[in-house]
Parts: sequence; C-alpha cells; structure tokens
Amino acid sequence: MAQFRVVRRVLTESIAAMAFPFLLLSVLIAPVSAPVVAETDRSRARFCGVETMPLRPSADSWAQWVARQLRSRSIWRTDFPIYVTAVILSVLSLVVAFFGFIGAVALIFSPVLWLFGIAAQVGPFTPKTMQESLLAMPAGIALGAVTASMLTGISLLRDLFLRTFSGSRDTDLLAKLEELRTSRASLTAAFEFERQRIERDLHDGAQQELVAVVMRLGMLEATATATATAADQERIVRLARQAQGHAERALERLRETVRDIHPRELSDLGLIAAVRELAARSPLRVELTTTGDDAQLSSPTATAVYFTVSEALTNIAKHAGVGSARIDMRCTATGVRVRVRDDGAGGARIDAGSGLAGLRERMRSVGGNLEILSPAGGGTEVVASAPSQPAW
Repeated sequence: MAQFRVVRRVLTESIAAMAFPFLLLSVLIAPVSAPVVAETDRSRARFCGVETMPLRPSADSWAQWVARQLRSRSIWRTDFPIYVTAVILSVLSLVVAFFGFIGAVALIFSPVLWLFGIAAQVGPFTPKTMQESLLAMPAGIALGAVTASMLTGISLLRDLFLRTFSGSRDTDLLAKLEELRTSRASLTAAFEFERQRIERDLHDGAQQELVAVVMRLGMLEATATATATAADQERIVRLARQAQGHAERALERLRETVRDIHPRELSDLGLIAAVRELAARSPLRVELTTTGDDAQLSSPTATAVYFTVSEALTNIAKHAGVGSARIDMRCTATGVRVRVRDDGAGGARIDAGSGLAGLRERMRSVGGNLEILSPAGGGTEVVASAPSQPAW
C-alpha cells in the first residue's frame, strides 16, 4: 500500500510540473482560479491517501461554487494561500522532474546512445568509453530513485501546507458539522413523516365524513320527495341540494389539499407516475419526457422533486402567459434531474416570492440544487437535481 502511495505522489507531482504553464497563466485571473486550484489540490491529497474534506458540494457546479467563494472571506484565508503554495511548489516539481528524470533516462540508455555515436552528457559527466557508458546505468537508476524521493517530499510538503491553511485537523469543527448533518437528516425525516400523517388523517378522517354527508343528503332528498307535502318537498329538496353542493365542493377542495400535502400517487407508484398524473391535472398542455427508473430514489428526494415540478407548473399557469410547458426528467441509480420549460415572458427570479426559494432550500436539504434560467422574453427553465439518496 505504501508503495502505491509513493507512486501516486510521484505521478501527481509530475502532473503538477506539466501543469505549471497553465498555473502561471492562471495568475492573470487569480481570484477565480484560486478556489479551483485549491479544491483540485484537496482532491490530489485524497488521491494520495490523505483525509481532506472537499469544500465544493457535489450538487453545485464549478461556476456556482466559485461565484459563492468569491463572495466569501474564506477564499483569502484558505484558497488563496493554497493556490500560491501550489504555484511555487509546481515550479520546484518542474525543475526536479525535468532535470532528474531526463538525466536518469540519459544515463540508463547511455550504452544505447553510445552505439549510435552519441555521448550522453549529464551535468559534468560525459562517458568517453563504452565501459563508462555501462557504469552510467546504475547511476541513472539511482538518480531516478533520488528524483522520485524528492518529488515525494514535495508532495508531502504540499500536504503540510494544505492542512495548515485548510484547518482540516479541527476535530471540533468536524464534529459540529457531523452533528449538523445528523440534525438536518432528522428534521427532514420528521417533516416528511408529519406530511404523510396529515395526508392519511385527512384522507381517512374528514374526507370520509364528507363523503358520508353527501350520501345522506342524497338520501334526504329522496325521502323528502316521497313523503313530504308538495310545499315542504320543494323547500327540503332545495336545501338538500344546496347542502349537497356545498359538501361536494368542500370534498373536492379537501381532496386537492390532501394531494398538495402529499400525493398518494407518489407514495404508491413513485415519482414518474406522480409527475405524469400532475401533468394530466394541469390546465397547461404538458409534454412530458421521462427516462430511467425511479425505484432507487428515496422518499425525501422524490418528494422534493415532485413539489418543485408542481410549483413550476403553477407559476407557468399564473405568470408565463402561455398555455403549454415541457418537462424532461431523467432518473438514474445515482440521482434525478428534471427540467421544466416554457416559452413565456421570462424574467422570473428565484427570490421574487414565487415559492421557488423555499423549494431551493428543500432541494438543498436532500443534497440537491435548484436553478432558474429566465431571460426577459426568452421563457423560463427550472432545473432541479438531487442524489437518489441524501448524503446524510
């Protein structure tokens, strides 16, 4: 295992040496490139077997994360020092790897070069005979070993600076972060359980009672028609019909409320079937395209995506000024991604009170994210993505 780690360190330092020209150019846009290089260095450390914590959430794109880092003070406290260290050590790796490995190769293949009439000069040493060329081969192997050792040392130095500037050894901070993740998981699970309980109680309780009221009012109407006087019959029938109409409207509203709290299709049939039913009930003409299987999606993830689609369709019907929408949903074993698009007026913002701000936080609670692309006059596209199983 230790040998593999040494190989990985030499490999990553060689890549860092080759990447130095790009690092040098990145100085021109240092505030933007600093978090990218720092996060890449954390990935390098994990590849070399060092426990480091990535700062970029898996649900965030690089552009989103860099934009957020630029607004944070942590870029100057952590990312920028790591970036400067990476540039300096890449220069050192370039010098060591270039002269060390090229010199080692020249010495090892010195006899071959001698056969072609070429004297492989490495520093002050230049073989003058075939015997000296043969003696240069062990020296080349030794030089290669020394070069690999020096690159390993540079890699370890990178780890030291990375730990120093990242503060990744702060066990109290890690413990608090783990506690926060556990707390968020518990709150999300409790919230989902409570929604399902309310839906079940309304469905099995108040809704059934209203159904019974509607049936009895119908029976009252039939009985009044058969037994009461003509004047009473007319009055009883009118009141019964009015009461029955009120009860039916209340029942319909209750069913809509139950469906909005937690749709039964989502629990029984899964996300794809629930979204298909949602599209069928929408006043819009909805073109729905689905790929993959939603069997791997957890209940919190499926619920968050469902209500995001529901809110997006509601906003299109209210504000877009169009009569159609398109939904593209892709489910995989690792996650789900859904896009809801329209060709309406555009100009929507996630913080404009449309309800999507709360849904974005809900998507983030399951490790996902919500984006809105809505140029003025260019329609609106709502994109939601989440892992199949929350990280907690």
